[in-house]
Amino acid sequence: MHPLAEESNSHLPERIQSLLSKKGREIFFPSKGILGQSAEAKGKRINATIGIALEDDGSPMRLPGLAEKVDVAPGDVFPYAPSYGKPALRDLWRSMLREKNPSLGDQPISRPVVTHALTHALSIAGYLFLDPEDPVLMPDLYWGNYRLVFNHGHQAKIETYPTFVDGGYNVQGLASALQDGPGSKRVVVLNFPNNPTGYTCTPDEAHGIRDALVAAADAGKNIVVMIDDAYFGLVYEDGVYTESMFSLLADAHPGILAVKVDGATKEDYAWGLRVGFLTYGFKGAEPAAFKALEDKSAGAVRGNISNASHLSQSLLLATYEAEEFQAWKKEKYATMATRYREVKAQFESHPEYAEVFEALPFNSGYFMCVRPLNVDAEAVRQRLLEHYETGLIATNGLLRVAFSSAPTQFLAELFANINSACRDVAAAD
Repeated sequence: MHPLAEESNSHLPERIQSLLSKKGREIFFPSKGILGQSAEAKGKRINATIGIALEDDGSPMRLPGLAEKVDVAPGDVFPYAPSYGKPALRDLWRSMLREKNPSLGDQPISRPVVTHALTHALSIAGYLFLDPEDPVLMPDLYWGNYRLVFNHGHQAKIETYPTFVDGGYNVQGLASALQDGPGSKRVVVLNFPNNPTGYTCTPDEAHGIRDALVAAADAGKNIVVMIDDAYFGLVYEDGVYTESMFSLLADAHPGILAVKVDGATKEDYAWGLRVGFLTYGFKGAEPAAFKALEDKSAGAVRGNISNASHLSQSLLLATYEAEEFQAWKKEKYATMATRYREVKAQFESHPEYAEVFEALPFNSGYFMCVRPLNVDAEAVRQRLLEHYETGLIATNGLLRVAFSSAPTQFLAELFANINSACRDVAAAD
């Protein structure tokens, strides 16, 4: 094992070390190689260490036709960003994370590492914590890309429990799944608001999830909890837990490593900029342990994509620092909340819809799901495409409705079309 990997591992408590995959144990950030030598040469009058091209005036070399299209200083666009991410953005995101999750208080958490958005962050987490055949626990209604990331990308096994029971989140299902199976290592994925259902747990359910994880850790399980917060903040009802599960888990137990996966993609409507973050927390963590996890994350990023887009990070940093940022965000939230309320209104004003399809619990996010009754969801989807100029996603016997991408004025027609298509398919059977 490389000495830098051994050094990083030495700063991690035994229970956290036991959660690392073989690759996770062996990965390190090459701080004493080319990057270290380049750092030592920084500020020297003649610096021929950097693997980019500079103009004769020392600024980044760039094509004029490209540079003129970007109203950002060349130094914040064209050079490589650090594999950890831009320092100012990392610090600002951590500050924003605390503001959005006030119950975190001042408890220690790591400095976020920038990834190429959330899918990449999940993949890096898989690199660090998943060996082939490791089980990954999640509800049975989950984002389909987890299969590519965890199963195909890292040869892990997805194991599920029913998402809902009695109209709420199946906390007991998770608790039972944590206790099942051999060995002491557990990897759990939590995703609120959930894709595809658009459900966020209540405060009681959130604390129940925490209690189930702590009970499993007390029983000797060592647990990685990947907290996929892609849709964070988009909660539209009272009585719903408004903070991240990271708030409840970052200091919950020495045997629980909370891994917060978040970013600008969905939360700040910046899908194509591809900027995400990995942040860590566990009870009793020392600064050196957080630095070790940051180093391993940045080493995995460097070995995978080198670094996330410098331009994207600079654009987001400028946006987050703007005085108008909160007003901009409230405006877009209001649009999403209006669409959510219109969806709810459609069910309230059309009781006949319950004859042919039912809505699963939803209260947040970009999506909601309906379950066609006594007809095949894929057949309904095809009918909607062919006869109603309407597109939905069919998955697990459900139809996922992305009200995020359907203007408010189309929502009444959308659900009327679902109603008609379900009746058409039933009549044809």
